[in-house]
Amino acid sequence: MQTFFCDPHSPWQRGSIENANGVLRRDLPRKTELKDYSHQDINDIVWAINTTPRKCLGYLSPAEAFLHQLRCCT
Repeated sequence: MQTFFCDPHSPWQRGSIENANGVLRRDLPRKTELKDYSHQDINDIVWAINTTPRKCLGYLSPAEAFLHQLRCCT
């Protein structure tokens, strides 16, 4: 398996991660206390992120891409 490690303090090397962090920050701003959120609140945020289509996945959601990958490998 090919692996890539980004250099520290180089956000341009990990655009997808930086974008995902931005999406997450919409619902969980910095300095948010996670104890103030219920398990259902967190599950709702995770569900919203995992069901949003992404250009880098051919406009599939991460959940759809994962299921597609599972079907191809079995």
